[in-house]
Amino acid sequence: MSPRDIPEGDLSPAAKAPPRRPVPSMLLLVAMTGIGPFTMQILIPSLPALAEALASSYGLAQLSLTLYLVGVAGAQLVYGPLSDRYGRKPLLLAGLVLYCLGSLGAALAPSIHALILARVVQAVGGCAGLVLGRAMIRDAYPREEAASRLGIVSSAMAIAPMIGPLLGSLLEAQFGWRASMLACLVFGLPLLAAIRLRLPETLAEPAPLPGLAGLLGAYAALLRLPAFRAYCGITAFATGMFFAFAGGAPLTVIKGLGYSSTAYAVAMMTTPFAWSSGTFTAARLTQRVGMVRMMALGTAVMLAGGTLAVLLPLLVPGHIALVFLPMAVAAFGNGMTQPNAIACAISVRPNLAGTASGLIGAAQMGCGALMTVFCGMTETGNGLATGTWMLVSALATLWALRASRRLKA
Repeated sequence: MSPRDIPEGDLSPAAKAPPRRPVPSMLLLVAMTGIGPFTMQILIPSLPALAEALASSYGLAQLSLTLYLVGVAGAQLVYGPLSDRYGRKPLLLAGLVLYCLGSLGAALAPSIHALILARVVQAVGGCAGLVLGRAMIRDAYPREEAASRLGIVSSAMAIAPMIGPLLGSLLEAQFGWRASMLACLVFGLPLLAAIRLRLPETLAEPAPLPGLAGLLGAYAALLRLPAFRAYCGITAFATGMFFAFAGGAPLTVIKGLGYSSTAYAVAMMTTPFAWSSGTFTAARLTQRVGMVRMMALGTAVMLAGGTLAVLLPLLVPGHIALVFLPMAVAAFGNGMTQPNAIACAISVRPNLAGTASGLIGAAQMGCGALMTVFCGMTETGNGLATGTWMLVSALATLWALRASRRLKA
C-alpha cells in the first residue's frame, strides 16, 4: 500500500511514524541511581565511632552495612515485577518516600538495633532508583545504545561512593555520625520532588501482575536461560569485589594501620574514580569493539587487581596507598565489564526487563552481603583476607564470562 492509497484523514504524524518513546532525563537517572550507593557508603567511615557511641561491638555495627545490602537484595526482587505491571514512576516515588522515612529514623535511632532497622528501610527505598533506572534505559533505548547509556548512568555508582565516605567522615568529625543520616534526608526530599515533576513514565505496555506463583515462575523462567545466568553471574561476582574491599578495608586502614576515618575516605575516592574511568571507557568503546570483547578485557584487569591485592600484603610493608592500589585497578576493569553484562542480561527477555533488573540487583547485593560477612569473619587487619576474597570474586567473574562465551560458540 503506497502513501497515496492512505485516506487523507489518516495522514497524521501518528500515522506516518510510530509513537516516540519517552526519554528520561540522564541527570535524574544518575541521581536516582546514585542515592542508594551514596547512602550505603556514607556511614562506613563512621562505623568505629558509632559502635562506641551506641555501646556496640564493631561486628554488630557492621550489620548496618550487611543488612543494608540484604534489604537492597530483597527489595529489588519486588520492584522489578511490580514496575512491569504498574509502571516505573509510581514504584520509584514510593521507594523514595520509604527512603526519606528510613533516613529520618536512622538519624534519630536510640540504639544500634534501631539504627540497623532504619538502615534496612533506607535500603528498601533507596534501591528503587537502581532497579528502575536500568529498566527505564532498556525501555527507551535499543540494546547497543542501552549499554552506552548504562555506562553513563553507572558513573553514579562511582561518584556516589566517592562523595559518600568523604562527606560522612567530615560530618562525623564536626557534628557526629547522625549528621550523615540527616544529609541523606536533605538529598532525598528534593530528588523526590524532581522525579514527581520531571520524570516521564517509560513503560510502553504494562504486563499482567503475576501473583506470587507467577512471580516465582518469572524468576525461574529467567534463571532457566543459560545466557541470563551467565550475564547475571558476571555482574554479581564483579560486584563482590567491591564489597569484599568495603567489608575489610576500614578495619585494615583505620584499626590495622592507624589512619583516621577522613584519611580512609580521601583514599577511597581513588576507587570510584577508577570505576568511572572504566565506565567511560565502556561507553566510548563498546559499540566499536563489541560487548563481549569489552567484558573480557575488563575481567582481565579485575584479575590483575585481585592478584595484586593478595601479593602486596605478603611482600610489602603496610601502607594506605598499597591497600587502595589493587582496588583501583580492579575497579577500572569492573567499570568496563558491568555495564555490558547488565545490558546483555536485561536484553535476554526485553518484555521482562524490570523483573530481570530486579533479579540482577538482588544477585549483586546478595553476593556483596556475603563478601562483607566473609571479610568480617576473616580479616585481622593486615589486608590479606580482604585481598583473598577480592581474588575469589575476580576468578568467579572469569568463570561466568567463559560460560557466556561458550553460549556463543
